[in-house]
Amino acid sequence: MKHYMIVLMLTLLFGSAAKAQLPQVSLKSMNGKEVRTDTLNNQGKPLIISFFATWCKPCNRELKAISEVYDDWVEETGVKLIAVSIDQAQNINKVKPLVDSNGWPYEVLLDPNSDFRRALGIQMIPFTVIVDGKGNIAYKHNGYTDGAEAELIEKVRELVK
Repeated sequence: MKHYMIVLMLTLLFGSAAKAQLPQVSLKSMNGKEVRTDTLNNQGKPLIISFFATWCKPCNRELKAISEVYDDWVEETGVKLIAVSIDQAQNINKVKPLVDSNGWPYEVLLDPNSDFRRALGIQMIPFTVIVDGKGNIAYKHNGYTDGAEAELIEKVRELVK
C-alpha cells in the first residue's frame, strides 16, 4: 500500500512517462473510405481533431469560426484540422450538406457509433484534441465560447516553436 501511494504521488507530480496516443478505431470518411484513427497524422506538424454533431449549435459555431481563420493557421503553423461527426447512422446523411453549406475545408470523418469518442473518454461535445507532431495528445478541451479559437491556435503555436 505504501509503495502504491508513492508511485501514485510520483505519477501525479511528474506525469506519466508514456504520452497518450490516439486509440485505434475505424471510422469512415464522407466518401465511405475506412480510416484508422491511430494512423491520423500531419507529417510531423500539429493536428486538431474536433468532435461535432450536426445538431450541436456550439460545435457548428466553433467550426465556422475556425474556418474563417483556418487558412492563416495552416500558413503560419502547418496545422491540419479533422472534424469528426458523432451523428448517429440515421442522421449521417445531414453531415455532408452541413459541411458543404458552410464551405468547411476540413477532412471530415464519421463516428456514428461514437467508438472514437468513447475511446478518448469524451462525454460532451464540442470537444477538441490537439495531437503534436509525434502523435502524442498534447491538449484536450471541451465546450465552446465565442473567441475560444484564439486559445486553440495559441496551443498549436506552442507546439511548433
